[in-house]
Amino acid sequence: MTALSALRGPQAPALDLAGRTALVTGAAGGIGRACALRLAAAGAEVRAVDRDAGGLDTLAGEAYGLAGTVEPHVLDLTDLDAAERAAAGTDVLVNNAGLQLVSPIEDFPPDVFRTVLAVMLEAPFRLIRGALPHMYGQGWGRVVNISSVHGLRASPFKSAYVAAKHGLEGLSKTAALEGAPHGVTSNCVNPGYVRTALVEGQLAGQARSHGIPRERVLTEVLLRDSAVKRLVEPEEVAEAVAYLCGPHAAFMTGTSLLLDGGWTAH
Repeated sequence: MTALSALRGPQAPALDLAGRTALVTGAAGGIGRACALRLAAAGAEVRAVDRDAGGLDTLAGEAYGLAGTVEPHVLDLTDLDAAERAAAGTDVLVNNAGLQLVSPIEDFPPDVFRTVLAVMLEAPFRLIRGALPHMYGQGWGRVVNISSVHGLRASPFKSAYVAAKHGLEGLSKTAALEGAPHGVTSNCVNPGYVRTALVEGQLAGQARSHGIPRERVLTEVLLRDSAVKRLVEPEEVAEAVAYLCGPHAAFMTGTSLLLDGGWTAH
């Protein structure tokens, strides 16, 4: 059954990834955890990649009883050769892992800048590079890059993060153009601020810096440009990822799917 014929009928099919292998980076928590569980619920065998062994073990336990499985893979993505090897044989690749440092450019540590770009841009390149031969060989594959509203907009004091996400957008589009003749799509998912440990840390840090309560940081700083005044839930991002892996999204490639609460509508 083709992707198009599967859609003909009263209802679009549910996501079925039985027999597919998915790799999710940064899977021990936040968006990555939600994506790993969502893809496993759809029947995928999920390679959950993170450097947090304890978090991965917890995730594997949470996946018990789902249609698919979650297999922990402890890996530091700054080991780029290992990252590329880990992606071999992958049908669905979700590049999610990230880190953040808020600092003015003149004070931004160059070693941290290099690390951010290695984890958030160079590692995705190596993972895609490792996954594509298998995807091309079978004529099907899904690359989903967890970008950000900061892949399309800049904010002060986030030079490394913004640079990495803008680069990821370009990488994703290039993979889309190259992958299209082989049945491989590549897209970005672009959330605003998501309820994750990374964002919770920003809330606490900016509350100290501005000398205001955490709640005011949320509404007056982080969500200032968002029409919807709340954080995005990780599960909402995971549903967008699942959508891009389904037959109903086979024609979507090279695009950025925004979950920004109206931020970029200004």
